[in-house]
Amino acid sequence: MARIVIFGGHGKVALLLAPLLSARGDDVTAVIRNPDHAEDVRAAGAQPVVFDVEHRDRAATAALISGHDAVVWSAGAGGGDPARTRAVDLDAAVRSMDAAADAGVRRYVMVSYFGASPDHGIPADNPFHAYAEAKAAADERLRASGLDWTVLGPSRLTLGEATGRIDVAASESGEVSRADVAQVIAETLRADSTIGRTVRFNAGDQPIADALQS
Repeated sequence: MARIVIFGGHGKVALLLAPLLSARGDDVTAVIRNPDHAEDVRAAGAQPVVFDVEHRDRAATAALISGHDAVVWSAGAGGGDPARTRAVDLDAAVRSMDAAADAGVRRYVMVSYFGASPDHGIPADNPFHAYAEAKAAADERLRASGLDWTVLGPSRLTLGEATGRIDVAASESGEVSRADVAQVIAETLRADSTIGRTVRFNAGDQPIADALQS
C-alpha cells in the first residue's frame, strides 16, 4: 500500500484516478479548494482535504504532504486570468515541489500536456499563452528539483472510455481519454522506470504498462 496525495483532487482526471488507486489498496488524499466537492471525492475512494494551494505557504504545504509516499500534481487554474494561471500552475506547483522535498517525499508525478516546452510556440496574444508559459516553467523546475520526478504529457483530453492502450512514440499531439490518462498516472506511480522521464502520449495500441517500460 502506498499513500498518494493528489493536488487538484476534484478534477476530471483525479476523480478517475482515485478509484484506481483505492481499488489496489492505496491510501489516497485528494486536495480540493471547495468543500462542496468533498462528497464527490469520498465517493471516488479518496479522503478529501480542503486546502488552498494558491495562498497557503510552503510550510503548510509540506505539513500536508508529510507522511505520503508520492505527490500527483493535477491542479490548475483552468485558464482565464493570466495572473491566477501563473499563481496556480507555476507558483503553487513549484511550492509543492519544494514542500515535497522538505517533507522527505521524493516521488512526484506532474500532469502536464503534450506540447509543454519552453519552445511551445504559443503567441503572446493567444489566451493559452499564460498556461503554456506556466506549465513549461513548472516542468523545467521539476526536472531540476532533485526529486524522483515524472512529467506526463497527454495530448488533447476526451471523455472517451478507457482502452488501457496508448502511443508514446508519436511526434505530434492527437487525443487521449481522461480515463486512459488516469490509468497512465496509476501505472507511473508503481513503475520506477518512469523516474526521470518525460512521457508524452496519445491514444494508441500498446498496453499502458508496456508503453511506459519502452
